[in-house]
Amino acid sequence: MTSPTGSSETSASIKRVRKAVLPAAGLGTRFLPATKAQPKEMLNVVDKPQIQYVVEECVASGIEHIIIVTGKGKHSIEDHFDYNPTLERLLSEKGKTDQVNMLRDIGDMVQISYTRQKEPLGLGHAVLVAKDLVGDEPFAVLLGDVLIPGENPATKQLIQVYEATGVGAIAVEEVPREKTHLYGIVAGDAAPQGQFGERLLRIRELVEKPKPAEAPSNLAITGRYVLPPAIFNCLERTKPGAGGEIQLTDAMKILAKEQGLWAYIYEGISYDAGDKLGFLIATVELALQNKELGEPFRNYLKGMKL
Repeated sequence: MTSPTGSSETSASIKRVRKAVLPAAGLGTRFLPATKAQPKEMLNVVDKPQIQYVVEECVASGIEHIIIVTGKGKHSIEDHFDYNPTLERLLSEKGKTDQVNMLRDIGDMVQISYTRQKEPLGLGHAVLVAKDLVGDEPFAVLLGDVLIPGENPATKQLIQVYEATGVGAIAVEEVPREKTHLYGIVAGDAAPQGQFGERLLRIRELVEKPKPAEAPSNLAITGRYVLPPAIFNCLERTKPGAGGEIQLTDAMKILAKEQGLWAYIYEGISYDAGDKLGFLIATVELALQNKELGEPFRNYLKGMKL
């Protein structure tokens, strides 16, 4: 199998992607005052916290071990994915078996470990904090404020790319050119590989939030990554930028140059719940997709006088 840099690997030498890193140490200042006393990741979208959607995507993608990088004031994330015997006993006594089973399913969903990012030094630093728990394995990275529901998870698509080629891959999607300043932008060359066809691009450039006139393309990084363990060495060599932060994009530039890196135009729709408008859009869209609430909510919206 040929990588973007021309090297080859056999499928037998490519390790399976078993782990995922979820950075969740940010302060969530864009959602103040709602995030003054609770993590942004625990804000509900319809009927469950944002981070649960992301954990469920990991599980549906075959991930066996999730590493959540937390910070000060994030204990409720750990509590959410833990057992709550007192609440379960209370619900059992009231005959609410379905709710008990739902709570147990959350606690049993997947193995989760936690590590702390003691200072807010950027996404790249948050990933680097997880180095010892990840070890010498490829792993996924999922941003907790980007929700990508669907039967074919974006993370699973990237894992398939990695396990077929042995090369890291990041999810990208087209955005309006006037909005490139809001995203990391990639430019690449078509490099069709078997089942992936023209959706797979060999990355030659990554730019963090370029002005529309300076953007090399309109393909935006979507918040899903599958990376080889070599990314940790790249992060350790990445110089801090503005505010002393270590950017994952800068480390991926090194990785792309030294080992190659794919951009994959994934199948699906993403919802950016990281700002207030995006959060509202995600809530409406996912409510309409909800099996229990979708139809009555749709009827309500049709009856609104705007």
